[in-house]
Amino acid sequence: MPAAKIAPSLEDEVAPKTAGFYRAALQALGDADIPFLVGGAFAHACFTGIRRATKDLDIFIKREDYDRIAELAERHGWGTSMTFPHWLGKVYDREDEDFIDLIFNSGNGLTPVDEGWFQHNAEAEILGVPVKIANIEDGLVSKAFIMERERYDGGDVAHLIQANAERLDWQGMLKRFGPHWRVLLAHLTLFGFIYPGERHRIPEWVMRELVGRLAAETRQPPAADPHVCAGTLLSREQYLYDVEQLGYVDGRLTPVSTMTAEDVDRWTQAIPARQAVTP
Repeated sequence: MPAAKIAPSLEDEVAPKTAGFYRAALQALGDADIPFLVGGAFAHACFTGIRRATKDLDIFIKREDYDRIAELAERHGWGTSMTFPHWLGKVYDREDEDFIDLIFNSGNGLTPVDEGWFQHNAEAEILGVPVKIANIEDGLVSKAFIMERERYDGGDVAHLIQANAERLDWQGMLKRFGPHWRVLLAHLTLFGFIYPGERHRIPEWVMRELVGRLAAETRQPPAADPHVCAGTLLSREQYLYDVEQLGYVDGRLTPVSTMTAEDVDRWTQAIPARQAVTP
């Protein structure tokens, strides 16, 4: 996607002190020539026009660049932490509660940030700083798997499609979802329900391809390993009963994910409901 005039600044949605911290961090990263992409609420506003207050700034980085960013942050007097080693670090203002998420994978370990994320990115001004924005397709795939009790990003997925259907890289989208194409089909089916007058905006060949896969799969014998629960790729909490009580194999511990058993345990212990009952 070429550079486009797509970016609201979001000055009105961010408190002045917080905006100053974000602005300084973006400028510092740019001056240091460290590759990064802005995502989250800022990118969503760029691509959909939906403006909303945000508690943080999401920046996508490659994992190997985390140490350089941490050193840069320390030189500026900001704190850093590797919050969850399998996907997330943070930069925070030592004098306040403001922070920036440094994202190098997804919480389920499915979408590590690699060189492919840094191709054909749109450019924008965020809080007055020229930046590159994470591509719609990468952001959409990241959101498609977030189906927690307290957070469901299906609405964001629908809005991204509604605002950008004709310029999405649909072939690339199929490739990004890969073996998880059922998740894409589920969101596209819901899109047709949410916007019944706009179903035609999903290319016919995409729906035909996905429905064809579904039909072919239903004619196949049962999966070689029927005792896997992939629900943990959608929610870290809602399918714990399946893996802890019913003996299902956690989908995050199969080859499709980069997570280890230690990653899963740490991510599980961070669930607010679990923390509330921890002695």
